[in-house]
Amino acid sequence: MVETIRKLTETFGPSGREEKIRNLILEMIKDHVDGYEIDRVGNLIAWKGEGGEPIIFVAHMDEIGIVVTNEIREGFYRVEPVGGMSPYSALFRRFVLEDGTIGIVGVEHETADEYKKFLSNLNFDHLYLDTMGRKARIGTFGVYDSSFVENEDLMMSKAMDDRSGVAILVELVKNLENPKRKFYVGFSVQEEVGLVGSSVIAYPVDVSEAIAIDVTDSADTPKAFKRISMKMGKGPAIKVKDKMSISDRRIIDRLVKVAEEEGIPYQMEVLIFGGTDAAALMRTKEGIPSATVSIPTRYIHTPSEVISKSDFENTVKLLSAYVQRV
Repeated sequence: MVETIRKLTETFGPSGREEKIRNLILEMIKDHVDGYEIDRVGNLIAWKGEGGEPIIFVAHMDEIGIVVTNEIREGFYRVEPVGGMSPYSALFRRFVLEDGTIGIVGVEHETADEYKKFLSNLNFDHLYLDTMGRKARIGTFGVYDSSFVENEDLMMSKAMDDRSGVAILVELVKNLENPKRKFYVGFSVQEEVGLVGSSVIAYPVDVSEAIAIDVTDSADTPKAFKRISMKMGKGPAIKVKDKMSISDRRIIDRLVKVAEEEGIPYQMEVLIFGGTDAAALMRTKEGIPSATVSIPTRYIHTPSEVISKSDFENTVKLLSAYVQRV
């Protein structure tokens, strides 16, 4: 499990440039599924089992990043965020570009006062990427240059959002040898720039319900959001709502019932911002009843996203039991 997450999080794959991560996922699952296809926008969909009411689980395989917009002078470039990246999270961080070039994001200033002014109200107009003299083409994408770290129960890396969800689906297809109902796993593209892949991923399949697997904010740090209750180590979070959608109540009730009967720890999630692929799945065709199961995560959209191993393992258990019992 740990090695799967390490490989997935360390692989390059910003929104719109998911080829490497998609190839890795396919290599991991192809011997454990009955079939797969890649659609025209780059989503990977695989399936397993027969009979029952088919279900699709979806996790997005893209990550946030940057794109080079123009050259200031040789070795210094303007960049634009790809997805929800804060300029404060980017400042003084290393990035790796598509061709392997390493650069660092700095802030322009001529005086100490100007430096302080920029830091108090930072935006990407104030930032540049220093490639140490290497040439970068306009339109080149990059991601945080951040490695995987683990201790007893916690794992830290870039792109836990949503490679942890991807890893859960990889483990799901490996664990379920003889599923009692047919299920699909979908790995969507460009979620971070507007749920692009999930808007079409379920069109080719006939399913009765959909569950997105994603991360959610963890309110177990000092002075965390007061209206959020999710905490790492307390089990998967069954989403009630977020800013973009409200989960289907019937799916919520079934997930809770399975968790309680199987003795799997869980928590309820009400998120005051954000959204997941479920918001797009609900709007697919005539509408697909949808919900989200989330992994509580610290420091989302930074180079150092943190999740709990026990939450990961319990999410795999919950989804496996859901396929077999519902």
